[in-house]
Amino acid sequence: MVHGYERAYRMAGRGPVLLFLHGIGDDSSTWLELLESLADDFTVIAPDLLGHGASAKPRADYSVAAYACGMRDLLTTLDVDRVTVVGHSLGGGVAMQFAYQFPERCERLVLVGSGGVGASVHPLLRLAAAPGAGLLLPLLGAQPALPVLRKLAESLRISDDLDYVVARYLRLVEPGTRSAFLRTLRSVVDWRGQVVNMLDRCYLTQGIPTLLVWGTEDRVVPSGHALRAHRAMPGSRLVLFEGAGHFPHRSAPKQFLEVLLEFLAETPPAEYDRARWGELLRAGRPAEQPPASAEIPDAPTVSSGT
Repeated sequence: MVHGYERAYRMAGRGPVLLFLHGIGDDSSTWLELLESLADDFTVIAPDLLGHGASAKPRADYSVAAYACGMRDLLTTLDVDRVTVVGHSLGGGVAMQFAYQFPERCERLVLVGSGGVGASVHPLLRLAAAPGAGLLLPLLGAQPALPVLRKLAESLRISDDLDYVVARYLRLVEPGTRSAFLRTLRSVVDWRGQVVNMLDRCYLTQGIPTLLVWGTEDRVVPSGHALRAHRAMPGSRLVLFEGAGHFPHRSAPKQFLEVLLEFLAETPPAEYDRARWGELLRAGRPAEQPPASAEIPDAPTVSSGT
């Protein structure tokens, strides 16, 4: 319970703390296979974000800033001070916001198909954010509409997790879940695309070890966003999962685990320096980098097996 709202979370293991944040419409079970593998050497925490999974779904603030504050407060109730934050999709945007608002509590950043690093997003999400979309969403949950829903999922290149994604979409039939989904979506997306863009603050991550993981076939948040984020985040690592869509941590969990463990082993946790943070803020955002090309030659590519 945080601020009077039920907050569901999974927690296991002992050691350095890893905080896993899921995407919109999803829940903490997206990380389940990874959590089981990591719990021998790390403390793993995977919450259901407010409005998702088994957490409360109130009429409330579902912005990334509110989510970041919610994660700080949850960690405080668990007596956890500093974490490596792993965020997927919307959870990646929350992870970046967490690092921006609470740099003293962030040891590393791992962004997986993350939102918040560009405007483009799949047209279906833009449509879902439009006025009146809340009236149509329940209709797609009806049995006759399921073939249509499956076709839409295939267009997002998430067919490797098709049953998983469809099951989560069907939750939107429930009014409370649907309302929370729409409030969350409309806080980050409108008819023109993503409205929350962290690129103007990415230079502040230069003291925080950062790993970017993207599927080359991601059509929800296109892989071009990974290239822009890589250039905007000094010292970041970029790993592309060949053939994977928006869920590389699910379509290739063993490979994802290897990449994550290597990153954790090779990077020391960030040490917050208030004076240095002030210098960065006073210096401001560096001159804009050239547009990202279609490829980055030194970005490692991992076969996802899809």
